[in-house]
Amino acid sequence: MKYKLVVAMRGDLKLSSGKMSVQVSHAAVSCSLKAKRNNAKEFQEWYREGQKKVVVKVDNKENLEDLKAMADSKGITNCMITDAGLTEIPPNTTTCLGIGPVKNEDVDKITGKLPLL
Repeated sequence: MKYKLVVAMRGDLKLSSGKMSVQVSHAAVSCSLKAKRNNAKEFQEWYREGQKKVVVKVDNKENLEDLKAMADSKGITNCMITDAGLTEIPPNTTTCLGIGPVKNEDVDKITGKLPLL
């Protein structure tokens, strides 16, 4: 597989596995739709290959913002996810960042050293 979508999840939030799964899903869906609109060729290749997704962990919101800045500077599709705060966390809590789908080597330059969640 040549393409993947990476979701970076904050490790400092104490979320249930269900809540975390929903946040990661929001990032994956949002990035997929954005990439389909803005980068159709890479989206189609990623989709054809089986839609590889990887979830990694970052320490805090500042780390997410740094990753977003790196993705933005390289022109890579990304989506920051902010929770409505209806269940486990306060409103407007930034939870995760989706990056891609994009070529593995491009996203690995941004997230390749982060631990898997």
